[in-house]
Order: sequence, then C-alpha cells, then structure tokens
Amino acid sequence: MIKSKALSIPNEISLIIFDCDGVLVDSEILSQRVLLSLLKEIDVDVSEEYFLNNFLGYNFEHVTAKVLADFSVTLTRDFRENFRVELIKVFAAELQKTQHLDWLLSQLSVNSCVATSGSPEKVKHSLHYTKLEPYFNDRVFTSSEVENGKPAPDLFLHAAKRMGVEPQNCLVLEDSKAGICAAQAANMHVIRYIGASHLKTKDITTQLLDSVSTISHWKQLFELVPSLSSSVKSRGKPC
Repeated sequence: MIKSKALSIPNEISLIIFDCDGVLVDSEILSQRVLLSLLKEIDVDVSEEYFLNNFLGYNFEHVTAKVLADFSVTLTRDFRENFRVELIKVFAAELQKTQHLDWLLSQLSVNSCVATSGSPEKVKHSLHYTKLEPYFNDRVFTSSEVENGKPAPDLFLHAAKRMGVEPQNCLVLEDSKAGICAAQAANMHVIRYIGASHLKTKDITTQLLDSVSTISHWKQLFELVPSLSSSVKSRGKPC
C-alpha cells in the first residue's frame, strides 16, 4: 500500500468531483474486455497496455478517432451500439463499486458530484447497478454536456459551475492521465485513485505521475486531506 501523509492545500475544499469509471465503479476492466473483444472481431488487435495508454479516461469519440488514426479502421454506428449493448449486459452481471466506497461516501464532510467521459446512459446504468444513485441524485455531469472532453478542462469547470463552487475549491478524484490533466488544466486539486482492478494489478511505478498524490485505498483520502472526514470536523467543533 502506498504511504500517504496530509497534503498542504492552500484553499478550502468545498466540493469533491468523482470520475465514475475506475473510481466510483470497478468498470474499466470490464470495458476493456468487451471493447478489445469486439475490436478483435474486426481485425483490430490491441493490448491491455494500449487500452490504458490510449482509451482510458477518454470518451468514445476519442476512441473512434484513435482507432481510425492508428489502424485505418472506422468504428461504425453499429459497432458503437453493439459495444453499448454488450457492455450493459456485462455491467448488469458483474459491475461492482470500488472497495469501501460506501464507507467513504458516508463519511464525507463536503458536497460531491460525478463528472465522467462516459455517456449519460452508461453512467446511469453504472450508478444503478451499484446502488450509488442515492449518493449523487442529479449531481452527475457527462462529456456530452461540453464541447471538449478530457483532457480539456471543460467538463470539470462545467461541473464546478453547476455546483456553485470555484475551481480552486474543488478536489478531483481520477484514475486516468487524461482526467488528471483535465483537472490540472481546470486549476483544481487532484488525487489519483488506483484501487480499481485495471490499475492495482499493474507495476505501481508505471502508475505514478509527477506532482500528483496517489491512493490505492479510500481510507487514504482522509489521511491526505483530513478535513474531508466528517468525524474529524465533528471533533473540531466546540462543546
């Protein structure tokens, strides 16, 4: 487990922005399996490492453009629909929330929302199958609502504006390099979560990014930023 110590954050955190896939839900390993299988059927053979380096954290439009650029293959509307159908089937049968997430969400002392590159339908199913809907209600934002997806800052800035919080008072929880770059471009604090299946089985040295704190377990979030824990704040109140 990665050792952590409290971060020095000059601004008070008023909002946590969670990515969905690979952060709230352990979905990237499932998406990878389904997508790579369907790509192989059309003679596009890519590795797990290629998926992590080129697809992780991006929307499907980016995936389509990358496949065209690297393999000269166009992913048709039928391909995307087939991927959607197959992925939802797998989600219904296998999707799980990340470990100890319920505990974390029940302990948060600040407001939170979701900002994801996934489609509105995908995130709806993800939160439904993992019973996370009550934690977020209508505080869910997708790349379909902005002009530019991650790594552009548009989605995170949109989420912060809708939530009425200044960017410098936001903390983003991300797993992908694209998402981390988007958060940094938005002038937000960011911590990388690597506790989902697609990253925790990888060599930890390949997952670290310069100047970005990394956690592999949700309890480490409160170790890095103690003020986010409701138990810490309650202890600090006068009798």
